[in-house]
Amino acid sequence: MYQLCYASQAKFQPETLLQDLRDILSEARDFNVKLKIKGVLCYADGCFFQCLEGEQDSVLNLLNKIEKDQRHSDLTILSQQYILSDSHFSDWSMKYIGRHSQVHHYFEQLGSSKFNPLLLQHESLQHFLQLLYLIPEQQL
Repeated sequence: MYQLCYASQAKFQPETLLQDLRDILSEARDFNVKLKIKGVLCYADGCFFQCLEGEQDSVLNLLNKIEKDQRHSDLTILSQQYILSDSHFSDWSMKYIGRHSQVHHYFEQLGSSKFNPLLLQHESLQHFLQLLYLIPEQQL
């Protein structure tokens, strides 16, 4: 199983934010089912964090598609690695976590008053993934 995590900046207009997020999630869920990719998408404070898990070729092909998406910019890969276990997010083709008090508190512990996934290093990234796994999925 291959895992890739990235962060990026949203390029939404405030008036289309919810619809843009719904569109992204719908597209991701449809596409990910076909490629047997699992994962989580977290959005808050104008930033995305996404973790994708699946076969390496499928994940990298999806990343190529994501990099071309005009709804975000400044994509930064935070980690990419093989993982021994099954997907952490095996129940979701794309789990969604928005603004959440536990996420906010976690980033406060990292010294940020905002959601800033670029702060995530190896150990803090692993802890963040565990947190996202435990938080119930949110609906838009």
